[in-house]
Amino acid sequence: MSGNPKELNLCGLVAVQARYERDPASIKRLFFDEPTSRKVGVICKALAAARKVYRCVPPAELEKIAGSIHHGGIVAVIDAPKLKAPDARVVAGWAAKRTPLLLLDRIGNSHNLGALARTAAFFGVENIIIPAHPQAALPGEAAFRVSEGGLEQVEVWRTPDLPRLMRELAATGYDVAGAAARGGRPVAAAGPAKPLALVLGNEEHGLAPDVERACTRLVTIAGSGRVESLNVSVAGAVLLHALLLNR
Repeated sequence: MSGNPKELNLCGLVAVQARYERDPASIKRLFFDEPTSRKVGVICKALAAARKVYRCVPPAELEKIAGSIHHGGIVAVIDAPKLKAPDARVVAGWAAKRTPLLLLDRIGNSHNLGALARTAAFFGVENIIIPAHPQAALPGEAAFRVSEGGLEQVEVWRTPDLPRLMRELAATGYDVAGAAARGGRPVAAAGPAKPLALVLGNEEHGLAPDVERACTRLVTIAGSGRVESLNVSVAGAVLLHALLLNR
């Protein structure tokens, strides 16, 4: 992990290439092992032109730079993302464009956050909203690695009051659909012809009571009953596919 808390290590070739394609100037330093060196010539050329550090290093040094054995042969150092809170103007813009949204209520596992960002990007959902809550995972190094470039395709927002934001979305015409392990409408049932804001709850506790009350409806994935529920990242994929397909 970077010694500078304002910096973030991007690990893995897919994640680094996705960042370079979106914002090449944001890469501050680049380190890679010998096998990966044959795949990053274009990036190195750009860094050389910008007089930035790039270097092929031994595996042990790369592991030290990454702070993890899960570096995938390459580490790009970037500035840590600064998350904004969506204001009334942003909400109105989303509603006007019928922008689909993914809201995450205290998703605590960084790997789940990364997997959900990858899923959101796959389905064309470009905005993820998380609460300013100590349990909520932030888009850090593990999330970027697991997202396989997905976090480069979405914008992550951080709201101080998730239930209030959900009520504002509902007031502008959103279908604020909360995922429930049981008791919700079958996900296959057609929903209202409104823009979608899907809300996923914490891995262990589900939706917080105030978050659940702010939903306009609850949806449940029907299963065999042999296990209680799906992993939240898998549930998110099933729900996004089904709910967006209905629109």
